[in-house]
Amino acid sequence: MTFDTKIAIVVRESLAPWQKLNVTAFLAGGLAEVYPEIVGERYCDGSGETYGPLVRQPILIFAGDGPDLSRTLKRARERGVAASIYTMELFTTYNDLDNRAAVAAVATDRLDLAGLAFHAERKAVDKIVKGLKLHA
Repeated sequence: MTFDTKIAIVVRESLAPWQKLNVTAFLAGGLAEVYPEIVGERYCDGSGETYGPLVRQPILIFAGDGPDLSRTLKRARERGVAASIYTMELFTTYNDLDNRAAVAAVATDRLDLAGLAFHAERKAVDKIVKGLKLHA
């Protein structure tokens, strides 16, 4: 199935594996809140047990370094695509209030990005992630 939209997450390639997974999970959860239409229906198995829903379309995970992430955020902003962000400082905070304060303390062009995510029309996402490689 081909979707009219794409979901992309870009993760800093130098992070430890647990950090990459953590950043990806946080960002995907944020997208589900901002774009409820990407979430499918609850699942039910053959025994009648129910399970939570999943995102209804593939999520492409890209890797890049700090400048790649900054450039990608700039491209998203230039196209009016809202991004969810995770900064390096968030590895040192332990609650949502402190997370938001850590981001609020830094100007956009100085954010030390660990990852970002967005959902938009396919062509817009392709232009935003141009030059990045899928995470291996």
